[in-house]
Amino acid sequence: MSEPSPLEVLERFRRPRPRPGERCELCAAEIGGAHAHVVSVSSRSLMCACRPCYLLFLPGGAGGGHYKAVPDRVVALGPSAVSRATWEELQIPVGIAFFFHSTLTDQVHGFYPGPAGATESLLPLDLWERLLRSDPVLAALEADVEALLVRAGPDGDPESYVVPIDACYELVGYLRMQWRGFDGGSEARRTIDEFFAGVAQRAR
Repeated sequence: MSEPSPLEVLERFRRPRPRPGERCELCAAEIGGAHAHVVSVSSRSLMCACRPCYLLFLPGGAGGGHYKAVPDRVVALGPSAVSRATWEELQIPVGIAFFFHSTLTDQVHGFYPGPAGATESLLPLDLWERLLRSDPVLAALEADVEALLVRAGPDGDPESYVVPIDACYELVGYLRMQWRGFDGGSEARRTIDEFFAGVAQRAR
């Protein structure tokens, strides 16, 4: 069986999931509306988890690396992390993108939203290495479960954050439903503003 492509993985995340508060997808225990997630590394899919299962798959826990608990840290990065010049070098046609390292493919995958959903952006390895050197927080980015999320405005350096990977998929899901025209339209822009305001509030 062939490995799923990054876009196929994104489609899995955007499909309707069990209603919040139903069951943990690992042990079938009842869970509340606000719950944690675990990533299956082999299938690159996100699983709703109860608190005990989530704790089980924290770094150093059980699972042999097949499952990883998605951390909840949000870190605001300085302007040197992703400069305007670096953003322009990425040649991303919209103002948002996120990047994460997959242990399954041993590659960095980047995605940006658009009218057809998420589009993959090929990221040269040397550019990613430069990004890792630009900020010590990025060098400690946890593969599969944390992402570099970037938002670029018309002027100045972009906003950059380290965020849980499920936050990125949540944003992609919202924007796919709301996207209109080339730039997303007013509803999508409002969602983006609210989302990044929440990220900034959570960031440390």
